[in-house]
Amino acid sequence: MKINKLTFFIGLIILFIILNNLVFRPFNILCWDVFGYYLYLPFKFLYHDLGLLNDSVIQLINDKYHNTVTFYQAMKLPSGLYVMKYTMGLAIFYSPFFLIGHIIAILFNFPADGFSAPYQYSIFFGGIIYSIIGIIFLTRVLRRLFKDSVVISVILLIIFATNYLVHITMYGQNANSHNYLFTAYSLILWLTIKWHETYKPKYAILLAVICGLTILSRPSEVICLLIPFFWQIKNYASFKDKLQLYFKYKFQVLMFGAILLAIGSMQFIYWKIYTGKFLFNSYGGNPGEGFEFFSPYTIQVLFSFRKGWFIYTPIMLFAFWGLYFLYKRNRAIFFAILLYVVCNLYIVSSWSSWWYAQCFSQRGLIQSYPIMAILLGYSLTWLNERKVYAKVMGYLIISLLLFLNIYQTIQFHYGIIDGDRMTRAYYFATFGKLHATEQDKKLLMVNRAFDGKEKFTNENEYHITLQKELDFEATNVADSTKAFCGKFSFKMDSSMIYSPAIEIPYSMLTSKDHAWVRVIAYVLPTSDVKSNPFSLVVHFSHKGRAYNYRASDSDEQNLALNCWNKIQFDYLTPEVRQKNDLLRVYFWHRGKKPVYIDNLSVTIFEKTD
Repeated sequence: MKINKLTFFIGLIILFIILNNLVFRPFNILCWDVFGYYLYLPFKFLYHDLGLLNDSVIQLINDKYHNTVTFYQAMKLPSGLYVMKYTMGLAIFYSPFFLIGHIIAILFNFPADGFSAPYQYSIFFGGIIYSIIGIIFLTRVLRRLFKDSVVISVILLIIFATNYLVHITMYGQNANSHNYLFTAYSLILWLTIKWHETYKPKYAILLAVICGLTILSRPSEVICLLIPFFWQIKNYASFKDKLQLYFKYKFQVLMFGAILLAIGSMQFIYWKIYTGKFLFNSYGGNPGEGFEFFSPYTIQVLFSFRKGWFIYTPIMLFAFWGLYFLYKRNRAIFFAILLYVVCNLYIVSSWSSWWYAQCFSQRGLIQSYPIMAILLGYSLTWLNERKVYAKVMGYLIISLLLFLNIYQTIQFHYGIIDGDRMTRAYYFATFGKLHATEQDKKLLMVNRAFDGKEKFTNENEYHITLQKELDFEATNVADSTKAFCGKFSFKMDSSMIYSPAIEIPYSMLTSKDHAWVRVIAYVLPTSDVKSNPFSLVVHFSHKGRAYNYRASDSDEQNLALNCWNKIQFDYLTPEVRQKNDLLRVYFWHRGKKPVYIDNLSVTIFEKTD
């Protein structure tokens, strides 16, 4: 049987994806965010404790397999139960391979604990299978729209001229959401096309299932519904025709909605059981992150040297150019794709942590690449119709962008392009390099530890910009019986568990991305601090809720009784959610016997230019 060039090319791409996954296989695939996505499965089917009431199991698992530095993947409730941070869609995608891993673990005497080697390898190879499915169905979609030569070029650019390779096969563990959502969108496009060609119920059912799982994996992906709903709408007349079509096939439309509701209800029921609410903000445990819909970070997402999509994945400029040609040549699908692209960029840009942690380029946009592939196809089709010199120039630029991405991927692999701390100055200082000097590294953003235990070791590179002190001399709750300095101090006991706070908006601390805060206070404990504990607390506050909480606890220090002791520690400001978020510094007393405090002060250190 003769194999055509496209089939041969896709076979090579699939082989490359498999080999690349094997070469860059992670030490532990069930870690970081994937650990959070996956937790539903072992704690439902093995430990029968979806509320994580026995949280010591998590600790034992983490001690053995080193899944995460801090357990941010679930939020502890006042009831003592936990609620998973992430919705359960990815767990459902993982579930067939979780079952395979469990069977292998039992048959071959591995620990049947949900995290041993058989489970990890099953999820790993499952991720490869999902990747292959995504590429195959994206190819099918593109073949409906373009010549085989264009399809080959588009697939080549998606794989090698974007950050797809990094986050699907190299450092994304291939079990992260991007891999599964890329495949889901490829299937959504294919099933949308097939339903509009045939109007068969099986395509409506499959489309509803994939859309439901996509939304259940990441609720913001509800915008995936824009694709089937607006497909083939090109003007007002076609909009009315589409409404009539929905009415004609109303049973399928109702069935589509019922399937979406059934899939979504699994999450609603889980929230209701463990939180008492059908809708619950599982990210609420960290007020420092969330959506800022009224002030999206679109410019930073697209153009910043930290994570700008057009800086690190410039081929997408060429894809956006394809919107014009899509409008001219295939208006029936233009509005569906335009609405999705605009809404997706808006949602991704509205997330307060718009840089999406450690990654190369904008990983939050990878799921949109099947849609962007269509736009690339229309740009390439237009280019292929130009005169020879224009075509040569166009493909030369595209080739340069492709090789730039490959080279920057290599730089990322060697740690030259940092996953979180890039700056414009550092980017140009290391452009074309495979080694960064210590002088170069000083141009990076400040290094933030994953566990929040940063140390202020380079004070000589900073200067003091602000000092503020509470000496309690003028407060109406001061105590005159004891004082470190002056006539008054502040007395805390069972009736006064919080001291007055020093509060400063971030905008007054610094105009830069960070500052160091040095906190100093003097305390006089009157009884053993283990039975009469207190803490010096520092955090930021967003709409009255604390984040980036740090505390210096009395029982961790060698404090002398009935005399004044100096407490000092340094605090690195977080990436604040809003510039008007407040820095708050205060004492919290958890005992009953008196503790006196005096001269609570903060000193702000800003990086010297």
